[in-house]
Amino acid sequence: MSTFSEQISSSKAVIRFDVVGGPERTAVAEDMSFLNYRLGSVEVSHQITKETPDIVWYYDDAVKSIRYENGQLILTSFWEEGELNKIMVSMLANEMDKVGLHPFHSSSVVYKGHGILLVGGENNHGKSMTQLEGCRRGASIFSTETTVMDHETGIALYGSKNVYVRKRAKGTERSDLADQDEGVKMFFGDEPEMPMCYDPTNMDLAVMPCIDGWFKTEVKPMGQFEAAYQSYHSMMNFFGLNQLLCGKHGLVMPIVDTDQRRQDRGAFCAKYAAGRPYFMIRAKSPQLVFDEIDKLMEQLGLN
Repeated sequence: MSTFSEQISSSKAVIRFDVVGGPERTAVAEDMSFLNYRLGSVEVSHQITKETPDIVWYYDDAVKSIRYENGQLILTSFWEEGELNKIMVSMLANEMDKVGLHPFHSSSVVYKGHGILLVGGENNHGKSMTQLEGCRRGASIFSTETTVMDHETGIALYGSKNVYVRKRAKGTERSDLADQDEGVKMFFGDEPEMPMCYDPTNMDLAVMPCIDGWFKTEVKPMGQFEAAYQSYHSMMNFFGLNQLLCGKHGLVMPIVDTDQRRQDRGAFCAKYAAGRPYFMIRAKSPQLVFDEIDKLMEQLGLN
């Protein structure tokens, strides 16, 4: 029985994926755009350096299942490409965490020489549109969906650069994201220029934007607990614990985390939240949100 092996990496984090049996293949997943959108700077290699696989997929087994044992994720039977994408995101995020790289569900821009983190938190209410408004005012994009933080310093090292996922494989479909272009057209007309920033950057200000056509403009400083809570939620977003992997069979992502790393991650969030101002901004449009960001930067001396 043939075995196909592939390594997937983000910076110094590497996972090995072995497929045992099944049809001849040239890749585990043909389209890597989802992984790059979720984790940023993902590379695939067929030069195998890890002695043992992190994921083993027994393609020819009759019953579809997933389990995690002895540090290895085991898949059986057929899995859709989108389902595999989500599994690889969780496993690579887990490996990143082990080597001190924290993927953080957020967008970010460099504006007037300062990093601004747009936190996704437990809701998703407009970080991408706020980012585009920043670009309209001269900001550069540092990250679009994920910002990768260094555990020791809190510096943002790199991030995803795909503003949208234009194509979603089966198993990652989202009907609520089907009209992204319409949202851009409604707020901006033509899409603004989106220059990119690739240099590691400190995020001097964190904002959780909430955009709704009914919101009156409101700016509230977030206390230390709320800032750490939303940060932790943004980090745990990658471990797949709130996701159903396969709706037909009711299969979920196993727990690949450890208690010690959860505690270390919580300590990082507490330190990170204490190290910069956090604000929640509610408004009817990204333009109004960024008006308030401009005011905050002036008040905080970030100009």
